[in-house]
Amino acid sequence: MTADDGDNHAQPCYDARGVTRMFGHLSEISEAMNALGWGNYANDHEDGNGQFEQNFHYDEALITADRVVTLRYLITMIAEKRGMIATFMPKPFADRTGSGLHFHISLTSEGTPVFPRETHSAQDAHGLGLSEDAYHFVGGLLEHANALQALLAPTVNSYKRTGAVATTSGASWAPRTATYGGNDRTHYIRVPDDQRVELRGGDGAANPYLAASALIGAGLDGIEKKKDPGTPGDERESSPCLPLTLVDAVEALEADQTILDVLNTVDPGVGRYYNNLKREEFYQYHAQVTDWEIQRYLTAI
Repeated sequence: MTADDGDNHAQPCYDARGVTRMFGHLSEISEAMNALGWGNYANDHEDGNGQFEQNFHYDEALITADRVVTLRYLITMIAEKRGMIATFMPKPFADRTGSGLHFHISLTSEGTPVFPRETHSAQDAHGLGLSEDAYHFVGGLLEHANALQALLAPTVNSYKRTGAVATTSGASWAPRTATYGGNDRTHYIRVPDDQRVELRGGDGAANPYLAASALIGAGLDGIEKKKDPGTPGDERESSPCLPLTLVDAVEALEADQTILDVLNTVDPGVGRYYNNLKREEFYQYHAQVTDWEIQRYLTAI
């Protein structure tokens, strides 16, 4: 599994000095990743000003989660050294593209890849080059998508990213429905090739350990129960829309015993503790009186 912890925001820089500073920042991050043996292979400017994606090679789930946490620290410290602020906040600007955490997932069985069709069967139920187990894995991710969002998008701010319909650039790449398809970045799950699937619902605030555990559990549940993901590109009646708020996602997680059981393998109370923590976070946010409310309601008659 790999985690794409890109789309990182730093202070926008427009003059020559700022461009030089940003180049030095990105170069130092790349050099640090390579020094640690991660294999930094791509560094891309994303949609928003000061927004970048820096990729590294895949590895086992736990190793990748360790790298995501370490990379966040490296990016933050290197930016601070240059007088900039790096943030992994999902939606720091209302009118600009949000920041995602995309998980690229593949499975092996005794060293043999599970997802490619030719490895296991000549049949391809949905035309994307995947094996039956791979489609069932995707079916599990879609089946549990609403509950997964409580872990993949764990803040109040997360839902301002997934709820966005447009940005200054004209589009938002954050998925709003639990669909899957081929090499199409508008879906919740993208299938770029026959080796992996990319889940695009997560954001920069996610805990990679909890998220990865839940994703693997959801996918394996799909394989065990032979979940059919349906036709690529179609919206599924069972999950037409992802949760609109954090509390909606928490309620979906509370009702999903499979994902709770995954969390509770660490400790029997982890699932309940997480839900209570996130529900309280939502209520603390909801208790605030915002400028928007003052402007809209203060003089209303």
